[in-house]
Amino acid sequence: MTMYVIEPPNGEILIKQSIFKTSLFTIVALIAFAANSVLCRLALDVYQMDAGGFTTLRLLSGAIILWALVRTQHQQNSQPRFNFTTNWFSAFMLFIYAAAFSFAYITLDTATGALILFGSVQITMITYTVYKGSRPNMAEWTGLAMAFVGFIYLIYPDLSSPSAMGFLLMSISGIAWGFYSIQGMHSKKPLFDTAQNFIKTLPFIIILALITLPQSHLNLQGILLALLSGGIASGMGYAIWYKALTGLSNNQAAVVQLAVPVIAAIGGVLFVLEEMTLRLIISTVMVLGGILIVISTRYFIQQK
Repeated sequence: MTMYVIEPPNGEILIKQSIFKTSLFTIVALIAFAANSVLCRLALDVYQMDAGGFTTLRLLSGAIILWALVRTQHQQNSQPRFNFTTNWFSAFMLFIYAAAFSFAYITLDTATGALILFGSVQITMITYTVYKGSRPNMAEWTGLAMAFVGFIYLIYPDLSSPSAMGFLLMSISGIAWGFYSIQGMHSKKPLFDTAQNFIKTLPFIIILALITLPQSHLNLQGILLALLSGGIASGMGYAIWYKALTGLSNNQAAVVQLAVPVIAAIGGVLFVLEEMTLRLIISTVMVLGGILIVISTRYFIQQK
């Protein structure tokens, strides 16, 4: 008896591979974001490093690491050529995000700052989507609301009234990161574009360093944390995020970032021996469940 093996169409295989790569890149990027938050808080709170110095070293180390990675991908007779005459918007948004983030955390606690930051990111990206005419459907709104409620439920016990300046700076940081992510969706060369964005922040870094130099407070531990934050969690993490963005819609990119505080909380349980509470478990299910609804809804719509 002859047996026939029915193989799936090549198009279906490519779609599955694309979904897997997008999911993998997204997960790695979100972990990098969470790690970046931990490194930043350690440097500013535990080792009392100044926000200006941390931002300067973070962006500078990210630029150096990414420049080196881009060079290794090119042959010696074909070195990368960065364009310094156009498209400064992404670089400026990257700088505004990093600087406002650091200075906002001087007056905000972690939970309040995270709520303002990711709430601003989400509002920015969804507003842009609606402006472009792609309105979320009822299922996506449901998933979005579920994820956001789960996020609020996680940090609610630690919420405090934020200072006006801290609230303003963190809101600006979230808006800047939202636009930076939107720009990344058009990236054809994620690593190259991310490196170019970091390198283009150098003029802004110099200005910031000159302004904050009198208040600088550097120490070895803080410097090492800033270098790890810039070179690994920020530089490489953002390059991976740009890669993930090519397979995500605006709504998906907005909502998945709500998972970052949850990942950071779980990291605290695993690495800082914090208590695994029922509140953490419930919020994790709500946030990840909401994210799953948004992503799966958009996927099935695209398949019709």
